[in-house]
Amino acid sequence: MSVAARLAELGLSLPSVAAPAGAYVPVVVSGNLAYSAGQLPFVDGLLHETGKVGAEVSPEDARGYARIAALNGLAAIESAIGSLDRITRIVKVTGFVASDPGFTGQPGVLNGASELLGELFGAAGAHARSAVGVAVLPLDSPVEVELVVEFA
Repeated sequence: MSVAARLAELGLSLPSVAAPAGAYVPVVVSGNLAYSAGQLPFVDGLLHETGKVGAEVSPEDARGYARIAALNGLAAIESAIGSLDRITRIVKVTGFVASDPGFTGQPGVLNGASELLGELFGAAGAHARSAVGVAVLPLDSPVEVELVVEFA
């Protein structure tokens, strides 16, 4: 089954690729690896919630935002390699969580991205991951996600 068909089964679609907010490109391809820039959970060009997870943003909502950020990363990667069906492995996910000082649930937040990748790519979606708590993210976003994928 194609990745597009799996997305449709889940009631999802890839968004438009967000324009870079600085002096960088959305994806760099090197050999058979594609590296996404950090992706925020934009929906139709807007962040629907801002602030620190564990304070203004609930961990459950942040988990959903990590899922959206991963979708945005996949959209950027598709724009660079032509089709998500070319992906043979999700290699690495790096996630940043703007965290209230007492919040320690960053891995649970990033499960939103990781579980989506597993749903879309099956065994090829199993990946290495870092979940990092930070003081603040661009535009006061609660999460940011980067993807590294291997493709044929």
